[in-house]
Amino acid sequence: MRIQGLQKLTLLDYPGKTACTIFLGGCNFRCPFCHNAALVTGVEDHENFSEEELFDFLKRRQGILDGVCISGGEPLICPDLDELLKKIRDMGYLIKLDTNGSFPERLIRLVEEGLIDQVAMDLKNSREKYARTVGLGQFDVRPIEESVEYLLEGHVPYAFRTTVVREFHQKSDFEEMGRWIRGAATYYIQQFENSGGLIREGLHAYDEPVLLQVKAIMENYVGEVEIRGI
Repeated sequence: MRIQGLQKLTLLDYPGKTACTIFLGGCNFRCPFCHNAALVTGVEDHENFSEEELFDFLKRRQGILDGVCISGGEPLICPDLDELLKKIRDMGYLIKLDTNGSFPERLIRLVEEGLIDQVAMDLKNSREKYARTVGLGQFDVRPIEESVEYLLEGHVPYAFRTTVVREFHQKSDFEEMGRWIRGAATYYIQQFENSGGLIREGLHAYDEPVLLQVKAIMENYVGEVEIRGI
């Protein structure tokens, strides 16, 4: 288990809960704008935290934190994820999973086993632009569609989210994404921020007025739309 980061307190990653965030290494995508590029590319191939250190921390925070957010990277590629979630659950914590949605069978199984209380799924772009946006030459979008469909069925509380990058997103993409997740409960528009160490440099954020236009588009399809990062 590559535990490569621990944010000891977050009021944002698990909405409505006081939580910590665990960052797991490795990802099957290479999104050029990823702000956790070191986790994705394996530049940091050592564990920043051992499992013993992690669970010592969680034990000390019992009764203080409500939940744990599991992020990455892409957590669902970790072979020992099930065991990690069971240990966290046995300590009484709620668990939120951040995922890119490309492993629907594993997502569904973990939800149905009662190991996940909430899901945040990245919806990277419209179907036509998915491969380019996730940094792959070719990509079969059907696993993403399966994950979207499962979440829309309401098996677990969820939210979709998109990091908006000028070089990758146009208004027409959000019309398509809005139709794709029509009826969804919550959608987050995330302002792109170049924090350094991106997979690809030379990318830019949109100004606030454009993001407000995106918000107006998505509100035609989604119950609650929020802009983050401005």
